[in-house]
Amino acid sequence: MQVVNPATEEPIAELDSAGVDETDAAVARAKAAFPPWRAVSPGDRVRLLRRLATLVEEHGEELALAETRNVGKPISDSRGEVGMVADVFHFYAGAVDKHHGETIPVAGGIDVTFREPLGVVGLIVPWNFPIAISSWKLGPALACGNTVVLKPAELTPLTAVRLAELALEAGISEGVLNVVVGPGSVVGQRLAEHPEVAKIGFTGSTEVGRGVMASAAGTIKRVTLELGGKSANVIFADADLERAAAQAPSAVFGNAGQDCCARSRILVQRSAYDRFLELLVEAARGVRVGDPEDAATEMGPLITAQHRDKVSSFVDGNVAFRGDAPGGAGFWFPCTIVEATNADRVAREEVFGPVAAVIPFEDEADAVRIANDTPFGLSG
Repeated sequence: MQVVNPATEEPIAELDSAGVDETDAAVARAKAAFPPWRAVSPGDRVRLLRRLATLVEEHGEELALAETRNVGKPISDSRGEVGMVADVFHFYAGAVDKHHGETIPVAGGIDVTFREPLGVVGLIVPWNFPIAISSWKLGPALACGNTVVLKPAELTPLTAVRLAELALEAGISEGVLNVVVGPGSVVGQRLAEHPEVAKIGFTGSTEVGRGVMASAAGTIKRVTLELGGKSANVIFADADLERAAAQAPSAVFGNAGQDCCARSRILVQRSAYDRFLELLVEAARGVRVGDPEDAATEMGPLITAQHRDKVSSFVDGNVAFRGDAPGGAGFWFPCTIVEATNADRVAREEVFGPVAAVIPFEDEADAVRIANDTPFGLSG
């Protein structure tokens, strides 16, 4: 499997693509590693996770550069996210010994509740925030004594592979954290169906999440899904319009719009609509699009040429602004603002690109109605 830098279209790594056999082998390793990992004392598990957090900090620039070259996000974003990853592991290290049971008085005695690890958990991570979302799933899973099979997106596996190496360096035993790189339709599907996997944690599209839940139903395993969003940024006429317009671009153009929490619908009260749109266009014009390894860059390319084609398909109708983007190699797409209604496709579906749909509303009740009129729920 070839890993490509989306800013240059150049290959940066080649990895073997796993299938069902490799997935089964990883689950078997995790299952074998579970009893000794579960038996590690809370104090020692704290120290191991703290050591992993410290190693992430020490290798911060290496991890950030790998994330930028693999995903195409600006290096300043990657540095911030890697710093957050270290914070996540420090946080869950501090949570290891705080999962207390309960005692409940009952007639004739005491009912005792224990908190116990589930066993092997399968963690499936998307391509837009690979190292950050990996840490959000790994931290609680490892802190609570579970072993893990982590499946990064096949487009962006590099930082997940490196995290597993750092976990070994930190002293976490072989088999506790396994990374399997391969297609979601094969590796992810197998993890969801596998009888030895006790839980799936999945972040990705609503469509794929629906399939994960259906696959997990066969073994009645626990499932946590973080799926699509179409969040609204609501601007009232009595707001500070200059400040709101200055902040709106980062809310939708951050990570080139490839964010399930993006505020991609901008709802503006009709009496302030024209003025706000002018201010928004001016703010969007100032977004720096270019080389992700330049610290001044604010937006990089999209992840693939195919994804760029998909994003482009949403841009029709009344385009209020189309910014500049580099030519030549790279999957570039400019900051784009479209005037829309909430019935338009650009407002109904996840664009997952730097396209903002600006929609007018009349009053507070109308704003709430439009904001809630979406099939998506994440972060809204």
